[in-house]
Parts: sequence; structure tokens; C-alpha cells
Amino acid sequence: MDRDATGETPSVLCPQQAAGLPKNLSFWIKDREENGMSNLFNKRDVEQIEARGMTLEKAVSQIESLRRGLPHARLHQPCTVGDGITVIEKRGLEKLAEIYSQASLSGRTSKFVPASGAASRMFQTLISLRDRPELMSGFAAADKAGPENRSLVQFFSGIKRFAFYDDLKSVMSKGGLDIEGLIAKGRHTEILEYLLTGKGLNYGKLPKGLIRFHRYPDHCRTPIDEQLVEAAATVQDKNGVARVHFTVSPEHKEAVESHVEMARSRYEKARLKFEIGVSIQKPSTDTLAVDLDNRPFRDRKGKLVFRPGGHGALLENLNDLGGDIVFIKNIDNVVPDRLKEETTIYKKALGGFLVELQREIFGYLKRLSMTGVSERDLAEAFEFASCKLSIAPPDGFDRRSVEERTKFLFAKLNRPLRVCGVVRALGEPGGGPFWVGQGSEATSSQIVESSQVDMESAEQRAIWTSSTHFNPVDLVCGLRDYLGEPFDLVHITDPEAGFISIKSVDGRQLKALELPGLWNGAMARWNTIFIEVPLVTFNPVKTVFDLLQEVHQDN
Repeated sequence: MDRDATGETPSVLCPQQAAGLPKNLSFWIKDREENGMSNLFNKRDVEQIEARGMTLEKAVSQIESLRRGLPHARLHQPCTVGDGITVIEKRGLEKLAEIYSQASLSGRTSKFVPASGAASRMFQTLISLRDRPELMSGFAAADKAGPENRSLVQFFSGIKRFAFYDDLKSVMSKGGLDIEGLIAKGRHTEILEYLLTGKGLNYGKLPKGLIRFHRYPDHCRTPIDEQLVEAAATVQDKNGVARVHFTVSPEHKEAVESHVEMARSRYEKARLKFEIGVSIQKPSTDTLAVDLDNRPFRDRKGKLVFRPGGHGALLENLNDLGGDIVFIKNIDNVVPDRLKEETTIYKKALGGFLVELQREIFGYLKRLSMTGVSERDLAEAFEFASCKLSIAPPDGFDRRSVEERTKFLFAKLNRPLRVCGVVRALGEPGGGPFWVGQGSEATSSQIVESSQVDMESAEQRAIWTSSTHFNPVDLVCGLRDYLGEPFDLVHITDPEAGFISIKSVDGRQLKALELPGLWNGAMARWNTIFIEVPLVTFNPVKTVFDLLQEVHQDN
């Protein structure tokens, strides 16, 4: 029998030991043995799997998903205004905002911010050009030669407009360098070294949440700062407490926590206190990689290779909070104070829409939970579910008993609720709102990412490209049931809504499994409402050049 790179004989998943494993694993082992794929794990593998908080069964399930493949989403048509997307008239904004404010003051609301994104993506163009001397000197005269030259010209001609400029100038001055003099002499590489590496600001290694985005008269703000200021305006309760939770990468947790404490001291006031949480993506949510033959992928030391499961893994972080009404917004989608009023009113309107709809849902659930539900009660509840939540009964449903119909409708209504802001499509990468078929279930409205769509199908590609709106990750979620108990979010996902990608490690290709995304597959079995919001609410910073746009410039 072959030995692996650790020198051990793979022996855990073999027929002789199948009796001690769950039945589904035993069947899997039998199937793998018949196909020459048994003996996949050794004792050290099991120890490695369990040390991550995973189970052997979960690891095997991931291999099965990678071997079998995941189905594509079945798009029926895009959601459009009047067909899946609601538009709130301006006169209704203030009323909804007032409804929301009552819920916020009662302490029901909080904010959840995925903030693990690395700033290296923001600075990728500058990082790739830093070591190219032929471009780094004399490029000003050749600014029309190509996009690379134009990027450098754009950066250095606008360098004083960045909120981090003063910090960069200061750290270079301590090194005896004059930033303006270096620019005049065409010594641009040294400036990028101080910007991107540990020699200076180290922006190429920091999380995006710690990059200075906006300049104010007496200070500069990072995205974390702006998220806290926005939280003060949207989720503060009657006691002045605003609850915010950031999810970050393990290597950045300490730096983020340190920054949060400094930010707290700046923005907290006599009647404002922040309750701030910081967590990391759990190792147990990473996924096991396989080679192209669907065997566990190993590094040069023979250890199993696990990869982050994507933002869908953050569902467990969200679930652990046990929140009630929770806003979800990406770390880089922030605006300076002069634009916050309009974005805030729409945040509150989304929250008010959810609170009002949730109140109706809870009323029907309480009636359906009682004994002796009448045909009239059931008909009224079905009309509400159909009109407000697009819930459709299966074929032949009217021939079922009252008890069966009541049970069906109760289960459909008793789900987490999300109200999603969507903006007019701008050609941005990412997901959008669609009517989607889910197996044998009726069509439902979903956020769908391009990776879920069969782009080889002309029909599906045409539906995808005909979408009129985009998901900017602007959500408010109702995470408790009609009795006030938190839903178990981890067990309401669509496990088939993830996707498989091909990666490379040590020059070898592997297959990686990404979990159902936080705002698509992880929430696919929630009740979903789409609300059109204006473009001013969507101002992400994907590259450093976005900070030069007027919206992100000085207040």
C-alpha cells in the first residue's frame, strides 16, 4: 500500500473501519472502494480535520460536492420594477424611517460589517508596476502610451488629494526623504515603497478597513471610522448604544481591535456609546481542496490543504450574534458626512419596510399557530403571502387538508426576512436580483452571482445580461421569529448554491469549494424583498483611484 508524504499509510477510510462511521460515510467508502478511491485519509489527516473544528463527515461531504459538481441556478427572468422590485415614493421615506426609528430606540437593531478584504486589491495596479523601472521614470511624457502609464500619471498627479497623503509625507520625512522632491526627480519607486511596504505605511499588507479614505478639517477617517459614524446615525438605541460587529482576517484582528479602541475614543460622546465586536472567519468553515482527480490535495509536507470558504462562511459569525434586526453592508461602501443624510434616510426606510412587513408576518404566524384555523383565516394568510412575499402553493395544494395547508404556509412564513436595497445596473461585477427556480419548489426572488449561472447556455446568459439592477450588499435582515427567538441560520441555507473554482498551489492545480455566499445561497431560503435605492447609496472603493472621485473627496 502506498505511503503519503508524511510517511504514513492512509488507513482511516477503508472498508475494515467503515462500521465505526456514520452510515452515509460507509456507503461513500464502499462506492469509493469500487472506483479505486478508498484510503484517502490517514490518522494525521483526521487529527488535522478535527483540530479545525470540522468533522470527518463534513470533509467527506465537501469531497463529494467537488466530485459531483454543483448545479447552476435556474434563472427564469430578472426582477424588475413592478415585478419583484419595489420603489418607495419619496413621501413614504419619512414614514418608514419613523417606523424604523421606534424599533431602533427599543434596542432591536445592530450592524454587521464584513471587513476582511485586503487593501492589496485596492493597490494591485501600483503593486504590479512598482518593480518596472521602464514605467516608473519619465512616464509623465508618455501618459498616452497605455493604461499602465495612465494609471501612474493619475496616481502621482492626484497624490495630494488622497486622505493618506499627509501620513505618507510624514513617514517619508522621518526617513530623510521629501516626497515632492522625489516626484519632481521622477523617483516614483521610492514613494510606492513607503506607501505599500513596511518601510512606511505598509498599505499593501493592511486590511482595507484601516486605509484612510476621507479627509476632514481636523482628522482623517478610515472605512471603520465611517461605519461607526453611520452606525451612530442608524442603530443607536434610547440609551445611546450603537451596536456594530466587524468580521476580519485572523492576521488583522489585533490591528483592527487597536484601531477600534482609538476610534471609540474619538467618536463616542456623552450620550453615545459603541458596543463593538470583532470576529474572524472560523477555521471550521474552510473547505478541503482536492486535486483534479478529486483526491485530497496535499502540500509539500503531505498535509491537507484547506481554503477559505468565501463570505458565505460569515453566516456562522452572524448566527452567533443572535441579533434581531441587523444591517449588513460591505466595509468599503462608505461616504463622507456631507452625503450621509441621504444614505441614512434610505437605510432607515429599508429598516422601516422590514419592521412593518415583519409585523404583518408575525400576526399571521400567531393566527396559524392556534388550533382551529378556519378556511377564511387560511385564505387571508395565503393572499398576504402571495401578494407580499410571492409565495406560491404547489400543484394540487387546494386538495390537501386544512392542517396540511396550514403547516405548509406556516413553514413558508416562519423564516428569516431580508429587505435588500438594489441600484440600477452599472456594469459592476457581482450579483443581481432574479426570479429563480429552486428544484421542485416554486420560483422565488434571489440574489444571484455570475458564478452560479451557466454562461454556456445562451438562454441563461441572455437572462443574466438583461438584468436592470445590481446588488450593492445593502441589506437589513430580520433574524428572529414571531416568538422573539433567533433563527438557526446555519441550517436554512441552500448547500447547492456554492461554486467550484480552479486554483494553483506550488505550481499544481486544485479544485476549491466556496460555500453558498452570505447574501445569495446562504440566504436563499429566506423571505426576500427588493427595494430600489438611489445610486448615492452605493459608493464602493475597489481601487485606490476610486478615492479620487468627487464623492470621496474633502468635506
